[in-house]
Amino acid sequence: MAGIIGYGLYIPKYRIEVSEIAKMWQKDPLEIASGLKVKQKSVPGIDEDTVTISIEAGKRAISMAGIKAERIQAVYVGSESHPYAVNPSSTTVAEYLGVGNDYFAADLEFACKAGTAGMQVLAGLLSAKEIDYGLTIGADAAQGKPHDALEYTAASAGAAYILGKKKAEIIADILCMSSFSSDTPDFWRREGQKYPSHFGRFTGEPAYFTHVAAEGNKLLVQSKLNPRDFDYCVFHMPNGKFPRIVAKKLGFTPEQLAPSLTVDSIGNPYSASSLVGLGAVLDIAKPNQKIFFVSYGSGAGSDGFVFETTKNLLSKRGESISFAKETENTMNISYSQYLKQTHSI
Repeated sequence: MAGIIGYGLYIPKYRIEVSEIAKMWQKDPLEIASGLKVKQKSVPGIDEDTVTISIEAGKRAISMAGIKAERIQAVYVGSESHPYAVNPSSTTVAEYLGVGNDYFAADLEFACKAGTAGMQVLAGLLSAKEIDYGLTIGADAAQGKPHDALEYTAASAGAAYILGKKKAEIIADILCMSSFSSDTPDFWRREGQKYPSHFGRFTGEPAYFTHVAAEGNKLLVQSKLNPRDFDYCVFHMPNGKFPRIVAKKLGFTPEQLAPSLTVDSIGNPYSASSLVGLGAVLDIAKPNQKIFFVSYGSGAGSDGFVFETTKNLLSKRGESISFAKETENTMNISYSQYLKQTHSI
């Protein structure tokens, strides 16, 4: 079908501890942190947004892929926080990266699965022989209203993936893919509103768990594989509890899931969440290992993929900036600084 030939992650260096937010609202820090299973979240710099985050992730993906940017023939940017309601992020990102003018482009929105929707589009274009290379990015400078439950986890990051079809370049083959979708409005933000709204506990069941589990089971049937056939599993991570619960429901072990749990240290960067988790797995995976992957986007839907790594992964990974490296140099900030940087005041 197609495969990943390069990827890049970018996570802003700023962090705010969940306990810092809890103290601001006179909540029990230990209770909040243990309930969400999140210690801290990443925060964008005052000069960072979805476009700048996408550019940084895109540069790193191109570097790993080892191709010239002008060879990319499709660019899709999936996000919940595009800087403009009317004016594409995708063309700004492509212009800065040096893609040229001969490419398909679109901004995608499907809550937290917008980036994986772009991956599906690229796989289709590659299979149809319409393009040779394509770039999809999931990125967000995530919004969370002060004193809302989302404030503890809504984070910022970007994950970029370049897909191609030449076996000599592919680091992870896409063995199969599918989706499970429905009209389940558990989370939304109307035009002109600054912060999203949600149905609280309803976002768990029947929203997240129903869709991720249904797509997961469908993917296992379609691939004719069992959980034990996989080395790793990756799920969307709105918090630290949900992916652990759904992995167990589907029959995966804590060891298969653990390498992907980036939410524990950076929170939930929405459209980048599952794709950052996939990047963290690719950072450590060996050739010929299978990865089970299911994203989730409110509204609602899940995209599923089965990946299998190749021998090219080891040589291409080389000097790339891994998730571990990206989370070494961080700076903790106060709640007041957090408000300033997220433009909440």
